[in-house]
Amino acid sequence: MERVVITGMGVVTPLGNDVETFWNRLVAGESGISGIDTFDVSRQKAAIAGLVRNFDADGVIGRKEARRMDRFCQFAVAAAEQAAADANLKLDETDRERVGVYVGSGIGGLQTLIDNEALLLSKGPARVSPTLVPMMISNIAAAQISIRFGTYGPTLSPVTACSIGNTAIGEAFRLIRGGDADVVFAGGAEAAVTELSLASFGNATALSLRNDEPSRASRPFDAGRDGFVMAEGAGIVVLESLAHAQRRGARVLAEVIGYGASSDAYHMVATHPDGRGAYQAMRTALRSADIEPSDVDVISAHATSTQLGDLSETRAIKSLFGEEAYRIPVTANKSMTGHMLGAAGGVEAVALVQSLREGMIPPTINLEQPDPECDLDYVPHKARRAEPRIGISNSFGFGGHNAVIVLKKYEE
Repeated sequence: MERVVITGMGVVTPLGNDVETFWNRLVAGESGISGIDTFDVSRQKAAIAGLVRNFDADGVIGRKEARRMDRFCQFAVAAAEQAAADANLKLDETDRERVGVYVGSGIGGLQTLIDNEALLLSKGPARVSPTLVPMMISNIAAAQISIRFGTYGPTLSPVTACSIGNTAIGEAFRLIRGGDADVVFAGGAEAAVTELSLASFGNATALSLRNDEPSRASRPFDAGRDGFVMAEGAGIVVLESLAHAQRRGARVLAEVIGYGASSDAYHMVATHPDGRGAYQAMRTALRSADIEPSDVDVISAHATSTQLGDLSETRAIKSLFGEEAYRIPVTANKSMTGHMLGAAGGVEAVALVQSLREGMIPPTINLEQPDPECDLDYVPHKARRAEPRIGISNSFGFGGHNAVIVLKKYEE
């Protein structure tokens, strides 16, 4: 089987629109959550989000092409451009039939749909855009990346809700490990902070209502957590077989060594109270990587800041790792970024790669009153210097989808 490595990374996030800015702010413990000023929130229950700021779609993609893309797709293409440049990937010198794109979105082009529905109702069918459907469908981000780079390999858009990024990376890992591709762009994108989705999540009592203190609203594992904070963005990595990366002299950032997926088979939106599916996905990932729980040095938690979700993930970690669970640092990136839904796994994979490379574990901010039932080492308040060799990243989604990847510091 082929060894699989990461050679390039790109992000668009509430903490910055490139890897360096994102990473520096994450390690500094800065929050990317703010009041929503992109539409009227006066009647909304929740009025805060992790918004992408200063994103120049025309400058990155070109005005003509950007106008044909929903915001989530713009994010995905921008992050893929970064990742390709970071990998120094010269596609003219690559067998494009063996280059794939595995990039998904949980909700797709929701704002495009909303805008065209408004046109239909106010001005009639003649004003509805002929590009409505190709702009809103979730697979269009993967398609646009493939079109932009001229890649002919497998193109897949997994829709596993908030576990999409890890599903995409994990399935791409399998594809390359099995010898069916040399290079795959993998990750997720989302731009679903809209009036409609905010109202729906708010009515479901899923969102934090700390509207007066946005930076303190996302508080995983804290006793006072009251829901997640919606966010947007994209995270894309370039995966390659080690042999292909070595042939072209690529810089290797980290190695992907394991992947596990499962289903809770429990509830439409709630996680299993005991974290059964999360436990199974983590266990499968460790088996895939052929490692023991004692080999894991850091866990990037899904940790959305919901009462049940954080507790069930903690229980799953304890079930799998036993006493080792109290040794392993558990970090919650969403305390700073908010929950980027389908983009979360890709962005958090980038953060985990950086942890392995830089020897630094980002903090979990806003952990002011730890939940007595969430009693692990969550790296509170400040980043921690460490030398992690192996880390796992958890992503779980509505419908009971669970996906876990295992990353390792690259060793020749």
